[in-house]
Amino acid sequence: MSSTAELRHTALDALHRSLGATMTDFAGWDMPLRYGSERDEHTAVRTRAGLFDLSHMGEIAVTGPQAAALLDFALVGNIGGVQPGRARYTMICRADGGILDDLIVYRLAETEYLVVANASNAQTVLDALVERSAGFDAEVRDDRDAYALIAVQGPESPGILKSLTAADLDGLKYYAGLPGTVAGVPALIARTGYTGEDGFELFVKPEHAVELWQALTEAGAGVGLVPCGLSCRDTLRLEAGMPLYGHELSTALTPFDAGLGRVVKFEKEGDFVGREALQEAAERAAAKPPRVLVGLVAEGRRVPRAGFSVVSGGEVIGEVTSGAPSPTLGKPIAMAYVDAAHAVPGTPGVGVDIRGSHEPYEVVPLPFYKRQK
Repeated sequence: MSSTAELRHTALDALHRSLGATMTDFAGWDMPLRYGSERDEHTAVRTRAGLFDLSHMGEIAVTGPQAAALLDFALVGNIGGVQPGRARYTMICRADGGILDDLIVYRLAETEYLVVANASNAQTVLDALVERSAGFDAEVRDDRDAYALIAVQGPESPGILKSLTAADLDGLKYYAGLPGTVAGVPALIARTGYTGEDGFELFVKPEHAVELWQALTEAGAGVGLVPCGLSCRDTLRLEAGMPLYGHELSTALTPFDAGLGRVVKFEKEGDFVGREALQEAAERAAAKPPRVLVGLVAEGRRVPRAGFSVVSGGEVIGEVTSGAPSPTLGKPIAMAYVDAAHAVPGTPGVGVDIRGSHEPYEVVPLPFYKRQK
């Protein structure tokens, strides 16, 4: 983007600026990077609660008598098996098995689904679903302008939301969604998130976004709720070992390369895009995975970044996909794809080449952080 005038703005744009947010171009949207201290925002989500504007995400409605059949053909998951009111993490792949995007699909009703794509891939996913819908009695609709998306995440989030809704939050399982009213605003209330904490994502009409944000802010004031930007969202998801498209996931990788082969459901009926290539990828991974996604924890203070080489004995054995200081662990951490021979936790002699210096790192299992239930 050549200027901010060309960036898309969420319904909460003026509110973010009034809160003093540092804004950044993210996938063509002008989004809050942080409001104050990234570390403080991160810690608030881990210990209390944080409020996020996620209205840049790409919502796509898939409806009609053959909506389930279309999604079973277009995506790698068993979407027809998802019960109304539930959601599923899945992927859309190319015919060669490469990952186009990772998605959450909500089944809102028997013949009505909401597909949520990453902002950077929303148009790609929309185009692929439209193309793959040929011959199915189903409609694919771009609903990006129909929704604002606000997330409240962290251990205090259930209490905050309960004070504003009569919806049965106690009965709402992880990866489930139900229609309700929050602070008088009609919403799809989903128990999903990208932080590793308990929390909710609220899909509402854009004209209700400011009203809902302010109501949540007031309801959370007494328990330490703070507005949070994309920067702490990235360190939160990194600690939780959650992949980010363009870093851990890409068209160059299949779900099996990414260690996420479990999302591919070969047992579902009928063909689906990429089935043959993915069967071959599954067999290759079972025989000998080329590289494995691992966690790395620094022994020193230097922070690894995406693209840095992972080394051992003077040889390059992998590449960092995401890296940052971990506020929870108090050390720099990274996710990296490394040769299978060096992927076992505790493998000695592993380091990261940080500007010519080989910094020692410990290989650890993912995730780095898991919340106490």
